[in-house]
Amino acid sequence: MIIPFIASDLREVSPTVLAYIGDSVYELYARCHVASKFAGNNNKMHKKNVGYVSAKAQSRAAHMLQDELDEEEMSYFKRGRNSNPHSTSKNANPGEYMNATGFETLIGFLFLDNRSARLEYIISRTFDILDSEE
Repeated sequence: MIIPFIASDLREVSPTVLAYIGDSVYELYARCHVASKFAGNNNKMHKKNVGYVSAKAQSRAAHMLQDELDEEEMSYFKRGRNSNPHSTSKNANPGEYMNATGFETLIGFLFLDNRSARLEYIISRTFDILDSEE
């Protein structure tokens, strides 16, 4: 996997950048998860994918995962959650949107810090949580 060099110390990287990276990483994992379950039907895959990547879904999963995060992971989640994003969600309330931003920041941190096992565990648990709600 190619890990881009952004900074030697990820604490210096803004939560907005981490969330930007985390959003795309999580989207790719979600698309792969959906494709493995619903291959062949683009409309169904798209609708299922939205159920994983929406701010509401990410916020629900982040809430359920908080007890499983270590201190450093929680600090990145909080940095993202408490950041001042320059956009809003049309389908989620501000609290859900901020939690989702925190979740994406955490994913971006784990990816850029090359913590593959932990990244995959967090994303796998997220899918378990969201799948159990169906």
